Amino acid sequence: MSRHDEHGTPGTGGMWWALMITSVAGFMAALDNLVVTTALPSIREDLGGALDDLEWTVSAYTLTFAVLLMFGAALGDRFGRRRLFIAGIAVFTGASAAAALSPGIGSLIAARAVQGVGAAVMMPLTLTLLSAAVPAAKRGMMFGIWGAVNGLAIASGPLIGGSLTEHVSWKWIFWLNVPLGLITLPLARLRLAESFGTGARLDVPGTLLASGGLFGIVYGLVRGPDDGWTDSLVLISLFAGAALLAGFVLYSSRAVGAMLPMRLFRSRAFSGINAASLLMFVGMFGSIFLLSQYMQGVLGYSPTEAGLRMLPWTGVPMVVAPIAGALSDRVGGRPVVAAGLFLQAAGLGWMASVATTDASYAAQLPALIISGVGMALYFAPAANLVMSSVPPREQGIASGANNALREVGGALGIAVMSSIFSAQGGYGSAQSFVDGLRPALVTGSLVVVLAAFAALVIPARLGRAEPSAKGSQRRATAPAAAAPESATESPV
Repeated sequence: MSRHDEHGTPGTGGMWWALMITSVAGFMAALDNLVVTTALPSIREDLGGALDDLEWTVSAYTLTFAVLLMFGAALGDRFGRRRLFIAGIAVFTGASAAAALSPGIGSLIAARAVQGVGAAVMMPLTLTLLSAAVPAAKRGMMFGIWGAVNGLAIASGPLIGGSLTEHVSWKWIFWLNVPLGLITLPLARLRLAESFGTGARLDVPGTLLASGGLFGIVYGLVRGPDDGWTDSLVLISLFAGAALLAGFVLYSSRAVGAMLPMRLFRSRAFSGINAASLLMFVGMFGSIFLLSQYMQGVLGYSPTEAGLRMLPWTGVPMVVAPIAGALSDRVGGRPVVAAGLFLQAAGLGWMASVATTDASYAAQLPALIISGVGMALYFAPAANLVMSSVPPREQGIASGANNALREVGGALGIAVMSSIFSAQGGYGSAQSFVDGLRPALVTGSLVVVLAAFAALVIPARLGRAEPSAKGSQRRATAPAAAAPESATESPV
C-alpha cells in the first residue's frame, strides 16, 4: 500500500485505509450518542441513582462532545491532525473501559463526559484526514461510505444498546469500543499521513466564548423538558449561552485568526449545508428517540425486536449511501441532499399518520423504507458539501463547526419533540403516548422540510467532481502554506 506525503497527497491504496480508519472512529463517536438510551433501566438496577442521574449518563456525553468539537478541530489544525486524532481515540477508548468498570452512577457520568472529550477531538478530524487521502474526483463516493457508516451508527444506537443489554450486559455497550479503539490506534499511526491547517495560534478568546455559549445552550436544552422551561437554571443557561454565542459572532467577525471566521458564512454553500444539517438532526434525533420508546412501550417489542423492525430505516443507508455519493460526484451534492431531506420528511409524516396503539408492522414498513432512503441520500453528499464549501486549509474548522451544529441540533430535537410529546400526551397509557407521538413526528417532519429548503440554497455545482480528476487532485492537495489568500473565500 502506498503512503501519503507530509502534505497529504493521496496514494492509490492509502485512501481505502483512511476510509476504514476514519469510518470506524466516526462510528464509535456517533454510536455513543444514543446507544445508552435503551440501557437506562438496567443501569439503574445495577448502579442505582435517581432519574436525573440516569439522564446525565446521556447528557454528559452530549455536552462535552458538542461543546469541544470546534476546539478539537482547532487543536488538530495547529498541532497535527493525525497526532490529535490518535490522542482522541486513546482518550475515548480509555474512557469507554472506565465506563464499563464504573462502580457507581457518579463514576459512570464522569467517564461519559471524558468519552465526549475524546470524541470531540477525533470526530471532526475524521473528515479532514479522509479528505487529504482521497482524490477530489472520488470524494463523493468515499464521503458517501463514511456518511453511511455514521448514519448507521446514529440510527442503530438503540438496537445495539438494547440487544447487548438484553442478551449480555449493559457494560458491553462500552466494552464494544475498546477492541475497536485498540485496533484503530496503530493503524492510524501507520496508515494516515500527518497534515496541518493554517498553523495559526489557538484562538483562546474565541474558544472560551464558543465553548461557554454551546455549554449554556446544550445544558438548557437537555434539562428543559425535565426541569421545566421556566426553571431558573434552565433560563439562565439558555440566555447566558445565547449571549456568549452572540459575543462569539461579534468577536469572530473582527478578530484576525478567529477560530471560526464569520466570513465563511457569506458563502451560500457553507451557510446552506450547515443550516440543513442542524435542522435535519433536530427532526431525526427527536424522532428516533420517541419511536424507539413507542415500539417498546406501546407495541410491546423487546429492545432487540424493536431494533430489528427499524432495520429498513437504519440498514438501507449502508446500501444506498455509496451509490448516492457517487451520484453526487456526477450531478452535484445539492439535488441529492435536498431529495433525501424531502424523503425523510415524507417518511416521518407517514409514520405520524399510521401511529396507533396497535399499528401493524406492514403499515409502518413503507415509512421506514422511505426514511432510510432519505437519510442515505442526505448523509452521502453532506460531508462532501461541507468540505467543498471551504478551502483545504480551513476544512478542519469547517468539519468541527458542522459537527457541533449537528450535535446541538440533536439535543434541540430531543428537547423540542419531548416537550411537544409531554404537552399533548405522556406515558400514562398507550393511547396517551400515541397522542403525544403524532404531533411530535409531524413537527419533526416539518423541520426536515425546512432543512430541504435550506439545502436548495447551496450552489448547484458544489460537491461535483471536477472534469479533470488529475487537476482536482493537484488543487485539493496543494500544501496549505501555498494556498493564496484569495482561496479563503468559499465558492458561491
